[in-house]
Amino acid sequence: MLKTYKYRLYPTSNQIVLFEKHFGCARFVYNWGLQTKIDAYQKESKSLSFYSLIPLLAKLKSEPGKEWLYEVNSQSLQNSLFNLDKAFTKFFRDKKGFPKFKSKKNNRQSFQIPQNTKIDFESNRISVPKIKSIKAKISRKFEGKIKTSTISKTPTGKFFISILVETPDDIQSKPSIKENKTIGIDLGLTHLAILSNGIKIDSPKFLKKSSHRLKLLQRRLSRKVKGSNNRNKSRLKVALLHEKIENQRLDFLHKLTYFLTHDNQVDTICLENLNISGMLKNHKLACSISDASWSKFIELLKYKCDWYGKNLLFIGRFEPSSKMCSCGAINQLLTLADRSWICPSCKTLIEDRDIHAALNIKKFALQKQNIVGWESPEFTLAKYDSFIESGQESFAFRQK
Repeated sequence: MLKTYKYRLYPTSNQIVLFEKHFGCARFVYNWGLQTKIDAYQKESKSLSFYSLIPLLAKLKSEPGKEWLYEVNSQSLQNSLFNLDKAFTKFFRDKKGFPKFKSKKNNRQSFQIPQNTKIDFESNRISVPKIKSIKAKISRKFEGKIKTSTISKTPTGKFFISILVETPDDIQSKPSIKENKTIGIDLGLTHLAILSNGIKIDSPKFLKKSSHRLKLLQRRLSRKVKGSNNRNKSRLKVALLHEKIENQRLDFLHKLTYFLTHDNQVDTICLENLNISGMLKNHKLACSISDASWSKFIELLKYKCDWYGKNLLFIGRFEPSSKMCSCGAINQLLTLADRSWICPSCKTLIEDRDIHAALNIKKFALQKQNIVGWESPEFTLAKYDSFIESGQESFAFRQK
């Protein structure tokens, strides 16, 4: 099993200089590779791969005035080109946007070490190629083979190392899916997670709680002279507050996902496959959605379900989870402001829209696994699937 361990580094002044050289050289090679690929395509209609750029990199290092590239780990430079190749793969396959040039003004800097990372748990020291015996705060020990490492620098000037380890731990087998041990989760803003068993977990809204202090610090930063020491001090205060909010949010999400994956009464978790990146384009909700951090919650839940042997099921993003009654009727006139509604078909009162949505998410997921059937004989899920494929009322479904 692959696991990542992250430790805080406390480098000396000389080691910090070497870190900065690696950051700069890795950034330079990435930008050089991107420009080289663009020129090759525009002039010759030729696509250069990672393996085509490696010989060109060796020639680049031999050019006059580029001798400083030899001062850093050569494998870290090659890994920058490998990351560039992955960025182009995402662009063509997943439509994630064309790769952009990296800037030294970006306070988040990093470089990767593909191999030869050594860690001494007794003396709390970590060694990588070109940089030896770096003091670290090693809070957790591990057993296994070290694969790759990434050294990063935060906007507040702190250094961290993330080590990918192939541990001897076996992946736990997942139990069979049972209806009585399954919960559905509906993600929201007022409540971060609404469970089908009636539990509602409030959203902590760390960014909103700190917004007043953040606006004050940003206002002070805007009044400082660019390039002055006072401006850098103000920038650091803003970065520290952002870092605190990020740490609070991540701590909360880790505790929440641990709670969900360690419930003995739950073997299967059902979620809705939301288009979060598309929802962030709604400027009225973007800040609240980012503060809730749905993407990070799903990311943590995915790998923890694999670690602890839990099933994780997803339903389609256009399933009318909050608009469909248990009888099968769809209320197409429902808006976000309606938190309770009466079914126009069977006259059933839906007292809590969020819990009803969580129940429907659970029901849709189990039906697709052939665990349970739909209650209404008049409106089967097969008819509903053909209804969506035909494109009728598709706009109404997108308004959920």
